[in-house]
Amino acid sequence: MSDSEKRDEALSAPGWDSITAVFGELYPGQEDPLHFSCLIPWELGGPDPLQGISVYDGGDYYHFVTYGLSDLYEKTGKDPIYSGYGYEFTLKLRKAGLEDEMVELCCIAGILQNLAKLTFENGEQFYTDEYIYTGQEVGFDVKQKSRLTGFITALDEAGSIDTPNGKVDFVKLIGVTHAELQAIMDKKLSVPELAGKVGDLTDYTRGSVV
Repeated sequence: MSDSEKRDEALSAPGWDSITAVFGELYPGQEDPLHFSCLIPWELGGPDPLQGISVYDGGDYYHFVTYGLSDLYEKTGKDPIYSGYGYEFTLKLRKAGLEDEMVELCCIAGILQNLAKLTFENGEQFYTDEYIYTGQEVGFDVKQKSRLTGFITALDEAGSIDTPNGKVDFVKLIGVTHAELQAIMDKKLSVPELAGKVGDLTDYTRGSVV
């Protein structure tokens, strides 16, 4: 193998490229979306486990996708079927109600990093059709004006993809209220039933459906 071929192999990121490709199909023409990257890699002591988060413009919403819960470069996970932990997070944030868009986008990126830490540090896995109870009763938006305090999960429209490093599921987070989470925990509603009522956007302007 020549030196140039070795350099190309070292820089290869087939997992990363696979994620970018599927979102490029969803949002054609957005080859350079807003991107949050970590300054110091997690393995070198940095605070953020995700290597990056891209934000695509969906018109009346922003669509987030993470990079780092799956194997982005060479395959390191032991699972023969799945890449890394087997999933990446997504979230669709409605633009209506965002007083300072960039501040709110940074806030969501921080939430995604914190959830990823639960996987990296504690081994906690996130699947579709689950709920994430935070224990708080105030909104997770920057000024805590919304009623959204936690999340339910669903399969993103990006679906599941096969990458050179294995399968990756796109697990969409949908913001929900404390009352809605309580209804799930009290078994008055299932996660899919609630998802059918609230839709797939994290919407800071909406009230509770229960």
